[in-house]
Amino acid sequence: MRDRATTDVTTIGRTDGDGPRLPLGRYLARDGSHGGDVALDCARPHAMCLVGKRGSGKSNTLALLAEGLCAVDGTVPVVVDPMGGFAGLDALGVTVCEPRVSAGAIPAREWPRLVGLDPREPAGALVWTAASERPTLAEMREYVDSEGTRPTRRVAANHLARAASWEVFAPEGIRRPTEPTVLNLAGVSDRAANAVVRAVATGLYERRLSGEGPLPWLLVDEAHVFLDGVAAPALDTLLTRGRAPGVSLVLATQRPDALPETAVSQADLLATHRLTGRADTAAVAGARGDYVDGPVEPRIPAGVGDLLVFDDATERAHSVRVSERATSHGGTAPTLGTDGYE
Repeated sequence: MRDRATTDVTTIGRTDGDGPRLPLGRYLARDGSHGGDVALDCARPHAMCLVGKRGSGKSNTLALLAEGLCAVDGTVPVVVDPMGGFAGLDALGVTVCEPRVSAGAIPAREWPRLVGLDPREPAGALVWTAASERPTLAEMREYVDSEGTRPTRRVAANHLARAASWEVFAPEGIRRPTEPTVLNLAGVSDRAANAVVRAVATGLYERRLSGEGPLPWLLVDEAHVFLDGVAAPALDTLLTRGRAPGVSLVLATQRPDALPETAVSQADLLATHRLTGRADTAAVAGARGDYVDGPVEPRIPAGVGDLLVFDDATERAHSVRVSERATSHGGTAPTLGTDGYE
């Protein structure tokens, strides 16, 4: 484990005790000077919301967490990468894949919504029944072709054909990664990406319920894409019940005002980079304003790579200058202020 056993390292996320931690950066004083080293606890599971305007350093922080987790025995980072910004983690031996999941990993009741049909309408009901009766997408399509009226079959078949065109379904798909993994979803539609995240989040939770494998950290970039789709129930389960079996969740988004109340209330760590929208700053201030003496808005970072972390464990707010990631951003060399702090 890459952990400095020095006494001047402050660990966010725990009040006492030893254990592994993830190097995060250095304290940032109000005058801009740097203080001692700061790390993030990973000895126990956490739920974290990481917010910030595009270009503020959010992706750098997410990559830094993944890098640190790769060096901790007994944990495994799984990164949801909708923009292709984390492929550089392969330098650490992380598997970067274009994921495929089993159609059966998506609950039958979610299939109409997934393909854009109303379950109360005949075509949506037919897709629901097909998903209940058949375990693969190919078999679902065969079932639809043999059931119902011709107009209903045609509508249902067209929507399932569109799902097949996403190329994210396979009879034996990834669900429960036990090795560091980047799920490369660049260029994948939001609906298809939601299917992947629903299957993987559910699989990780079920794996840990059975006590199997290392403790997973699911790191979700562009989380707002998944908090309003079929992945949302699985992410909500991790937020509300994931820590008991040992599943950590990090939701990263540039739109804190889009985070559901559950995400903000259940997260024990709320971290913000630079924000400029009034609704976004108000959402952060309203969530953890009691941690700060005086108004929260002036404490929200203005510089790229600066981070304000609200920690429920200590009920404190920590200002941090985040270290730059070691791996490249999207396959290019990281540069402060551009690729490195994207």
